[in-house]
Amino acid sequence: MLVKKKAGCLLAGMMLFPMISYASEPVEPIKPVTNVNLDEVELGKKLYFDPRLSKSGFISCNSCHNLSMGGTDNLKTSIGHNWQQGPINSPTVLNSSLNLAQFWDGRAADLKEQAGGPIANPKEMAFTHMLAVDVLKSIPEYASEFKRVFGSDQIDIDNVTQAIAEFEKTLVTPNSRFDQWLLGDQQAITSYEHEGYQIFKTSGCVACHNGEALGGNSFQKMGLVQPYKTSNSAEGLAGVTGKDADRFKFKVPTLRNVELTYPYFHDGEAETLQEAVDLMAKLQLGRTFSTDENAKVVAFLRTLTGDQPSFVLPQLPPSTSKTPRPEPFDN
Repeated sequence: MLVKKKAGCLLAGMMLFPMISYASEPVEPIKPVTNVNLDEVELGKKLYFDPRLSKSGFISCNSCHNLSMGGTDNLKTSIGHNWQQGPINSPTVLNSSLNLAQFWDGRAADLKEQAGGPIANPKEMAFTHMLAVDVLKSIPEYASEFKRVFGSDQIDIDNVTQAIAEFEKTLVTPNSRFDQWLLGDQQAITSYEHEGYQIFKTSGCVACHNGEALGGNSFQKMGLVQPYKTSNSAEGLAGVTGKDADRFKFKVPTLRNVELTYPYFHDGEAETLQEAVDLMAKLQLGRTFSTDENAKVVAFLRTLTGDQPSFVLPQLPPSTSKTPRPEPFDN
């Protein structure tokens, strides 16, 4: 519950900040996760890290959404089965439960639907849902855990993706310095970072980057004021809707933990935050930030890094003689 404070100000750095109520801001603090099934979370954690859900036995969900690297792989585009180059930049899994849809083009409605996509994608994990389930059925510890969690001897892809999605719901990152400021700690950010936030607000960035995730809640055209030039073939939302008006519309990425999730944009072409801020100002707002303005916005963005997921890595149950063998190399 938000406790409203009387009007006033506190000294922070060299600047007086007005007392705030985050209800008046376009950005909200990340809320701690609630309402998850802990048994499903623990099972989903194992599945998230288990590379045996891929044809090669080498690629797991964590390969492209590395929880030690901001929930991404920090590559321009991801590496899939047999070292295939992926078609698009890997979005962060952190705070992905706050998205209105999943993937850059929104083709998955929720985390559960998204979780099944890479397993069967020939350029990603290159397996089939049936073979992935066969692997899990062949491992007694998994069979007994699925029965305990879902109350049935049957293992199917629906339960697999449900468990992974439930684990991913826990991957929120509260308590960033900016959230601390929103919640009343006036000294959590510096006057310089606060100036960056004001530029971020007044220049119009918050039109798309707002709410808890500072993004993820709309689709916008890449290159609104000036066309964006890229060799990447991704069509964006048009690939889902078939509408030409949706061409080059992509889900607005979250800015939470953005200093960790480089490179930027759907094609990974912006290598640094400075470059990303400069291009976004020109392409989306029709503005040219000065060097000082750019630096202040970047400083603000770095206050959005929250507490990273922290847990004991799961111990995966061993394969058996009945477990299908991995095929890391195509003949």
